[in-house]
Amino acid sequence: MNSQPSLTQQGAQPQGIHRVSHEIKRRTLEVIRVVDLTPRMRRVTFSGPQLEGFISLGTDDHVKLIFAQTPEEQAVLDTFVPGEPDDGPRPAMRDYTPRRYDPKAGELEIDFVLHGEGPAATWAAQATPGQFLHVAGPRGSMIVPDIFDSYLLIGDETAMPAIARRVESLPANRAALVVMEIEDSAEQQTFNSAAQVDVIWVVRSEQNLVDVVRKLEMPEGELYAWVATEAALSRKIRRVLLNEFGLSEALVKTSGYWRVEGEAE
Repeated sequence: MNSQPSLTQQGAQPQGIHRVSHEIKRRTLEVIRVVDLTPRMRRVTFSGPQLEGFISLGTDDHVKLIFAQTPEEQAVLDTFVPGEPDDGPRPAMRDYTPRRYDPKAGELEIDFVLHGEGPAATWAAQATPGQFLHVAGPRGSMIVPDIFDSYLLIGDETAMPAIARRVESLPANRAALVVMEIEDSAEQQTFNSAAQVDVIWVVRSEQNLVDVVRKLEMPEGELYAWVATEAALSRKIRRVLLNEFGLSEALVKTSGYWRVEGEAE
């Protein structure tokens, strides 16, 4: 079991962790490259003059990808602003983590899970260079400075871009324990990092993610935990980390990246 972190009192805001707001901009970007990372994960690289000035400071930032599915929705895209009230047709929008932004090359990478349904997965399955997509945001960034000895990062395929960004940002004197739920062994990816990174791959049809978390040996030192899976599952994991491992609530960040259809809030 991990002892209570001394960086903050339980429930207090950890020193240095803060949120930065950004001006929301909507950009029309061109697909310049499509690469299949695994059978179910496709990376789409975007570029274009409107990408200039793009900002993504947090490893778990989100942009909104906008998918017009009817002629009426396509017609309103020139004036449509995400977040503003509008009585007209509204295109579908989905949140995605910027996997990589290279201002020198003028490229933005987004990784898509090809789960076979939904506007984003359907679009990504047919994406080819020369197509265009509307991208808005990020609205803001949660900055988690390098003040921790170790990191516990738990997620499924939808969280893999954010987790990969986090471990890539860590220096050599840090440690990270990654617990990644995937469809099957073919979905494993390599995480590049100067830090010591240990990865536990959990095939969802063979193991229960909550049970795996319960059996973890926590990394040493001051620990920051980050969890992003299906919403109900994230809540269960949060309770395990707080109630069974005694982690500080202020140092456990959990998110529901998607929700089982029909489940209540």
